[in-house]
Amino acid sequence: MDKKEIRQRMRMMRTAMREMGIDYYLVPTADFHNSEYVSGYFKAREFLSGFTGSNGTLVISQEEAGLWTDGRYFVQAVQELADTDIRLYRMQEEGVPDIITYLQQNMWAGQSLGFDGRVVSADFGKKLEEALEEKRIRFLYERDVVDTIWRDRPAFPCSRAEVVPADYCGESVQEKLGSVRGKMRQEKVSSLFVSRLDDLMWLFNLRGSDIKCNPVLLSYGFVTQKDAYLFLQARSLQRETIDSMREAGVQIMDYHAVSAFLWGYFQTGNRGTVWYDRRNISYSMYRIFRTYGNVREAVNPTERLKAVKTEKELDFIRRVYLKDSVAVTKFIYWLKNMVMSEKVGQEKEDATADTAESANDYGVLTEYSAARYLDGLRKAIPEFLEVSFPTISAYKENAAMMHYEADQNDCSRIEADGMLLVDSGGQYLGGTTDVTRTVVLGDISEEMKKHFTAVATGMLRLADARFLYGCTGRNLDILARGPLWEMDMDYKCGTGHGVGYMLNVHEGPHSIRWKYTEGAPEAVLEAGMIVTDEPGVYLEGKYGIRTENVLEVEMGVKNSDGQFLHFRHLTWVPVDLDGILPECMPEKERRALNVYHREVFERVSPYLTEEEKAWLAEATREI
Repeated sequence: MDKKEIRQRMRMMRTAMREMGIDYYLVPTADFHNSEYVSGYFKAREFLSGFTGSNGTLVISQEEAGLWTDGRYFVQAVQELADTDIRLYRMQEEGVPDIITYLQQNMWAGQSLGFDGRVVSADFGKKLEEALEEKRIRFLYERDVVDTIWRDRPAFPCSRAEVVPADYCGESVQEKLGSVRGKMRQEKVSSLFVSRLDDLMWLFNLRGSDIKCNPVLLSYGFVTQKDAYLFLQARSLQRETIDSMREAGVQIMDYHAVSAFLWGYFQTGNRGTVWYDRRNISYSMYRIFRTYGNVREAVNPTERLKAVKTEKELDFIRRVYLKDSVAVTKFIYWLKNMVMSEKVGQEKEDATADTAESANDYGVLTEYSAARYLDGLRKAIPEFLEVSFPTISAYKENAAMMHYEADQNDCSRIEADGMLLVDSGGQYLGGTTDVTRTVVLGDISEEMKKHFTAVATGMLRLADARFLYGCTGRNLDILARGPLWEMDMDYKCGTGHGVGYMLNVHEGPHSIRWKYTEGAPEAVLEAGMIVTDEPGVYLEGKYGIRTENVLEVEMGVKNSDGQFLHFRHLTWVPVDLDGILPECMPEKERRALNVYHREVFERVSPYLTEEEKAWLAEATREI
């Protein structure tokens, strides 16, 4: 992005702020539902700063501007913020103030803090209130200042509402509403307000495409013991949607009228307790509930119910993961052959074709063309809907950026040297996938192999865990991270996240991460949850390595010591033995890798050509 244009936008922003009497303005990465990923309409922070990462918050004053982001994006942010006069604040690094501390240190008494209250979470807004109360900071949260200077802003997202086929639903809408109402009775609340989009899609068995790669619709839900209301944009409705909701006893309301509905509901004598999750509603919505007063703030019951898959859902998930694993295995075979082929380097007009019919469609092998080839293999799977996130195909030093995305006009050529990290996944009728493999393409150093082996060891060690019911991911993270900590190394992200069922690739409430954060909820791991296992090494300017499998939590032995659980692999893709130093891998993990590879061959080989099968037999040999 043109850095001169970024500086001009910041000047325009400061002018607008002065005219509105705003001293500091905060621009997060969020939509009205605090979604992790957002549509183009909501990418105000990217528009102003040029930083394209999925997480970051911009704070602007007349004197300076700062961008806060996490460790996944440090390398990327340095590059994208260069020459913009925007300072990078590396979140959770020693000596780096967080946003609230920064505002406490820099704002004067009586100044004003502006933000669009619809895109700031209630949780964060309340923390701002408490932290800035002594300085009597005025909150101006009803103006979207960015909109006044964004002349060509993308349209407000509105896609078609699709009903999930009955055969693929783990439960009916009525059954899910019954479970939710049961939780409401336990909590002694009379109504529940839901703003989190994947929770709403799960509850009402709907899908959409208002956010790229996330099959969701912008929506709200309000549930009482008798009634259920779903707020959707009128343009998204189809007759099938209307009929389906009517049969389930759900009343469809206008998406843009939700605030008016709530004001009206609360003013007509409905004085029971309303339940909402402060993390997942906007600050503007929170102000409505605060005026009402009789509230229960807690994690949505939908979030926990959604995370534990039904046996029907798990059956579809297992089938989809096998098909997805076959595609990724075929891709690795193709990639290694392309690198060694004499055709690599020959220019062809269709070098970036968007199909995967043959290796000859790709003359010059690049990060971008490799990603498109893998995407094409997934598209050939009958149940395929779309990718679950843009495919990360990162060669050599680019792989040190955790969320790097190659562009057709700005990508590295792949040669018979180093490593390619590919993190990818698909949305299917029957599941959502996420898998990462780092593929060795030529000579790599002893140091690279040691790091590669440590990452694989960590992945296998966590996958082989046995643990008592009651554990959260924080109890288990050390298993994956330990081999790297023993080398005085770490990776600046969690080890694992939940994965949705035909929904968001990142799903809570469970996760696997080591760090304790005060006030952050932790979820006990339950049988039926699925979670990623993805340790890594990221060395700026050198290389990146990640090995990621998705695991299913299963019941284990129950005895006098309690109920044990364990994991089951859902991903069946070989780990590149060209990166493994057997002498550096403990015996237990070597056995685990050999067992895993035997099962990879047994499950995947029936779907391969004879040439691919012969390659896989060698790729999964015992070490």
